[in-house]
Amino acid sequence: MTVATPEPKKKVNRIGLKQEIYRGGKTTLCAGCGHNSISERIIDACYRMGVNPDRVIKLSGIGCSSKSPAYFLGSAHGFNAVHGRMPSVGTGALLANRNLVAIGVSGDGDTGAIGIGQFVHLMRRNLPLLYIIEDNGCYGLTKGQFSPTADYGSKAKTGVVNDLPPIDTCALAIELGASFVARSFSGDKKQLEAVLTAALSHRGTAMLDVLSPCVTFNDHEGSTKSYAHARSHKEALEDLSFVPYFEDIEIDYEPGTTQEVEMHDGSRLYLKKLEQDYNPLDKMQAIQALHETRSRGEFATGLIYVEPKKADFIDVLNLVDEPLATLPQNRVRPPESVLSEIMEGAR
Repeated sequence: MTVATPEPKKKVNRIGLKQEIYRGGKTTLCAGCGHNSISERIIDACYRMGVNPDRVIKLSGIGCSSKSPAYFLGSAHGFNAVHGRMPSVGTGALLANRNLVAIGVSGDGDTGAIGIGQFVHLMRRNLPLLYIIEDNGCYGLTKGQFSPTADYGSKAKTGVVNDLPPIDTCALAIELGASFVARSFSGDKKQLEAVLTAALSHRGTAMLDVLSPCVTFNDHEGSTKSYAHARSHKEALEDLSFVPYFEDIEIDYEPGTTQEVEMHDGSRLYLKKLEQDYNPLDKMQAIQALHETRSRGEFATGLIYVEPKKADFIDVLNLVDEPLATLPQNRVRPPESVLSEIMEGAR
């Protein structure tokens, strides 16, 4: 008699969903593209946090980065915006439905060039949105020209040397008012996932710049955005651990070596100090760290700056608790008597 071996139960997260629910379509990006690693970490972070895909809106602009949202959270809402205009679409969506979880994916060209004006106003408004820049330092869709984040002196695959200084999106975001700013590398799985899970718990604009090498046009000797250069020149500001509010705290660090930051939802960040006395709550120190590492030809990674209690744009506007999109007509459309009274008062 043959006894059938029961199949092991598939693991589910805290809201009862399997990890495959968080996946999207099969990637069509180049094999080895750093963007694919970022999509995988988004899947891992959303699964761990128990994010309901049906409540997520994925936003993007134009470029290789704009394809990424197709590869995670396949059942979520999505909007592929005009080049550089993703922040406006995200703002409209969140003002209409404040209950959405917004994940925006942009590129260094989409953000730093045609979309720089939109980026500026998104950062200063502190909209509750996770804004990811997949930063490869080039325009991968149009044969690898330098983007605004390309480092001075970096060499293109054609041999051309960049003679313009880069835009540091992290420094710009901090200066403009973003309340969560981090930088990571697509090849650093542990750090990137920790930063993403923390960003999903943040209430406000969480801006994450991820160095994501372009294997086709910008992964050669002389490029400062290549895998080899990134691995040898990244400087972590801290060893980051994230504990969601629904998990037990199991962090074993020596007293005095770790800084604890409580997030908006009660989750906690534990930052083991690698840089002496670095404090991500200090805006001036954060900007100074970015300048100092850049002057050494390196780039700072980890949580660079956080202001966990800052009011977001929804609270600043004092919107009603119920999403505007679901309010009935009699609550959003004044009756004729009210309009007549307004017109009488204007005479």
